[in-house]
Amino acid sequence: MSPDPATATAYAHCLRRAAGHYENFPVASRLLPRRLRGPVAAIYCYARDADDLADEDPRPVAARRQALEAMQTRVRSLGDPAREAEPEWRALADATRRFELPRTPLIDLADAFIQDLEKHRYANFGEVMAYSRRSANPVGRLLLSLENEASPGNVACSDAICSALQLINFYQDLHQDYTEHGRIYIPADEMIAYGVTEAHFQNRVSDFRMRNLMQFQYQRADRLLRAGAPLGRSLRGRLGLEIRAIIQGGARVLWRLRQQPDVFARPRLGKVDWLLVLGRSLVPRRARSRRA
Repeated sequence: MSPDPATATAYAHCLRRAAGHYENFPVASRLLPRRLRGPVAAIYCYARDADDLADEDPRPVAARRQALEAMQTRVRSLGDPAREAEPEWRALADATRRFELPRTPLIDLADAFIQDLEKHRYANFGEVMAYSRRSANPVGRLLLSLENEASPGNVACSDAICSALQLINFYQDLHQDYTEHGRIYIPADEMIAYGVTEAHFQNRVSDFRMRNLMQFQYQRADRLLRAGAPLGRSLRGRLGLEIRAIIQGGARVLWRLRQQPDVFARPRLGKVDWLLVLGRSLVPRRARSRRA
């Protein structure tokens, strides 16, 4: 059943927002089936708004926390799309109702951004993964739910992919996260093991200690991507193609991170990179993050 004209307009608004924000990974791309692009864009806008509350909103922490908690309350009560005034919420309400999406992943997303307001250091990798479970994994679970493909095996692979992508986002935003938000997502115990201190982040020092630490991080993200890669081969049609493109996009960013001497530089994928990503996505195969 197609959405009514007002809801279709709301979806178009979400699609424009998703297309206008640079990402190193496809968001509601044309690789997806047409009927899923609007719902995926609505989910993206929800996550984007929650992220902006945590990172961009100038209000005190208490006010931002209250706003994020209000988003969670609003998700729980989503019903008739016609009751929603903002296009993002109208589209999300329609997607939630038409596809019977679970509410918990949306609530978890906002909860991760609430954590970002106050937790700026992570003692170990377990803490980082607990954050990723709420900040990244819900997106993959929602995407599977849109196609009724959320089997236990698919969810496990999706969680591995999404956690890997979250880690890669941390690695490409080391400088921005520290200078703009005071956050370090690299586990403190591993920094100590490699002789890295907070001064490396403060002064943007890419010495052999910092590079060795980050090469270790890149290898772990690569293993997670490879663990989740079977999902792209098992899902059929355009959704499988989208998943493979996401995996290959992450692998390409990892490859660029490995090559650059400055671990604090943010790699950007260009046309050649995206052509390689697409070419490697067209035929199901193993992720190849170590190859150019």
